[in-house]
Amino acid sequence: MDWETLGSPWELWVAKLEQARAKFAALINAHPDEIAVVTSVSQAVSVLASAFDWQGKRNQIVVDDFSFPAVAQVWHAQAPQGARILHAPAADHIIPLEHYAHRIDDRTALVSAAHVCYRNGVKQDAAAIARLAHAQGAWMLLDAYQSLGTVPIDVKELDVDFLVGGALKYLLGSSGLAWLYVRRELIEQLTPTSGGWFTQANIFAMDIHHHMPSPTARRFEAGTPPVPNLYAGIAGLHIVEEVGMAAIAEQVQTLTSSIKANALRCGYQLATPVDPERHGALIAMRAHQVDGLVKRLEQMGVITSSRDGNLRISPHFYNSLEDVERLFAALAQHRDFLI
Repeated sequence: MDWETLGSPWELWVAKLEQARAKFAALINAHPDEIAVVTSVSQAVSVLASAFDWQGKRNQIVVDDFSFPAVAQVWHAQAPQGARILHAPAADHIIPLEHYAHRIDDRTALVSAAHVCYRNGVKQDAAAIARLAHAQGAWMLLDAYQSLGTVPIDVKELDVDFLVGGALKYLLGSSGLAWLYVRRELIEQLTPTSGGWFTQANIFAMDIHHHMPSPTARRFEAGTPPVPNLYAGIAGLHIVEEVGMAAIAEQVQTLTSSIKANALRCGYQLATPVDPERHGALIAMRAHQVDGLVKRLEQMGVITSSRDGNLRISPHFYNSLEDVERLFAALAQHRDFLI
């Protein structure tokens, strides 16, 4: 509609960009100047990686085995630049804190960890991982894609240095929009070598002779922002604001508790911890030929997904206990996939 009626309204589009930045900042208790608006978490992590010097003493990255591939792959891509990547492995569906502690030392530049594992829903103690990193002088990146919009997240309380997440999942937006939080004190210490005209201090200076990065987290952005996706992202964030994170978290816990109880009652094998403090909104169950099960459930009007041999069930505040009943009525017709 804007294109049709206004042509190329750059002032309006920049205003939308700043609105999306401010709304996301408010969601995680950050200042808008600490937020970069990007197109994907992959872009966010890549531009952050370009700001590190991997030739110095601190050239080590500790990556958790719960990482989404797009995050871990970016860190491994830094190896030719001199980075040394160590993995914190899982054990019995969790990553014990000592698996981080044994790998973080005075050579570690960054610890990269997923808040909630996309494969099994396990939620990690982000604040504890950050403390381990900071004790050795390292920084900590939290990938919150699978938790944003389901539980309150306060970057100051967690004391993380960087956070990434996108609009697609529980923030009710579209693909093609994501955010990078950079703790204010670190912004001017890091100058990405990946850039674009929206990374400049004055985006309309059109200066082709100098690189003048923004003093804010906007220096981690790129070229023209994803304007159409901003509209969907803002709308999704507005819904989350309107419902309220406390109410959302309460409803998600009610639904996930019901899913776990029903799964145990039916004799299905949970791949997600039962303790509500140790998982996110995603509940996973072990399954045989899980892709076939997902398709059969879809034919019955029940939308799920699969990862790593697990059936993933991801309720949100708009779901109800009646939806959980429908899910388990459908699963009862396909028990052979689960037992």
